[in-house]
Amino acid sequence: MIDLTRQLTDLRRPRLLVRAARHGISHYQRNRDLRRITGQSRSDSPRIVVETLLHQEEQLEQTRLAHDGTYNVNKHIELLIALMAESRALPTPARGAGRPGWRPTVV
Repeated sequence: MIDLTRQLTDLRRPRLLVRAARHGISHYQRNRDLRRITGQSRSDSPRIVVETLLHQEEQLEQTRLAHDGTYNVNKHIELLIALMAESRALPTPARGAGRPGWRPTVV
């Protein structure tokens, strides 16, 4: 669980992406959005979902950094919204003391 916490804490993304995701988090509905975003037909434990989202987000970040024409900013924002929302469902020790959920550091 500590490794997952470190991955979330060390995540650095551009300010515009983070701000867009923060605005969208209030509209996130797990039952509606998670299947569409992850492509999985069932919802697993919050830890597994966060790990899946982290993996997908990292792949998309690499596409963005490579200036690849297939990069989809909308998909990236959706992944960040889901990651923020799902990190709130993690058990308290995984989030760190006194933290309501993951909030990415902007670069």
